[in-house]
Amino acid sequence: MPLSFVLINAEIGSEDEVLKELKKLPNVKESYVVYGVYDIVAKVEAETMDKLKEVVTWKIRRLDKVRSTLTMIVVEGA
Repeated sequence: MPLSFVLINAEIGSEDEVLKELKKLPNVKESYVVYGVYDIVAKVEAETMDKLKEVVTWKIRRLDKVRSTLTMIVVEGA
């Protein structure tokens, strides 16, 4: 099952709002507000790679207050 971590930059002060919206998405398994270059990290899982791309492109990136994302697709886990 394809898995990715999506690093998200949100508009200043809207991190909690974006986090709340992410938690409504069934493919987002975990999400956290973090300190650093990015504001939020989301763990996203889908049945297929196409579905994963769809979730990131059409659901996460289209959320109000999301400025940019960086998606890291997991190749191998421990």
